[in-house]
Amino acid sequence: MDAGGDAGEDIARIAGLRGAPGVLVLSAGSKVLFINQRGWDLIHDFNDAKVVKASGGVLPAVVDEVCQHLQAIAREQFHAKDFAPVEVRRMADATPRPILVRGLLLPGAGGSSRSRVLILLEAIGREEKTALSLKERFGFTDREEMVVQNLAKGWTNKEIASELNIAEQTVKVYIKQIMDKTRCTTRTGIVAQVLSP
Repeated sequence: MDAGGDAGEDIARIAGLRGAPGVLVLSAGSKVLFINQRGWDLIHDFNDAKVVKASGGVLPAVVDEVCQHLQAIAREQFHAKDFAPVEVRRMADATPRPILVRGLLLPGAGGSSRSRVLILLEAIGREEKTALSLKERFGFTDREEMVVQNLAKGWTNKEIASELNIAEQTVKVYIKQIMDKTRCTTRTGIVAQVLSP
């Protein structure tokens, strides 16, 4: 098979794992300004029982957390001369597949109160299949895999240490080992590497 055929198979495989994204646009006050049908469908898949009432609607807590994080960044950067592009990622438990929540800050003219948040929701493949794939692709141990899963949630070393009941220094050692195995030099690089099929 030629290289073009391989690329076509890769695209089909990625599309099959992720599907079309859900799209939400939120105001500074977490008011839903736009949501596509796929967004509605994916919101119903979240396992998170905690929901946040947002302007007459309901958002999963992880979506609200991403929005609030980005709004805090918008307030900090409002006075900066150059507004830097910002993206926040979180993994969320969902049925039947985990969902990657990506938030992008869209600065508005006239201050942080006019900024918008673009949320992309992407189902990323069955959890069991992803876990098996990570072990096969990178040779992770069970503990390294747990650290990676928590990194994908956006957790700090301290939060990961608390969750796994280990020392924070041990988490740093695991992250270093994971960086070596994935050939990444940043936490974000690790997450991007393991989330790509």
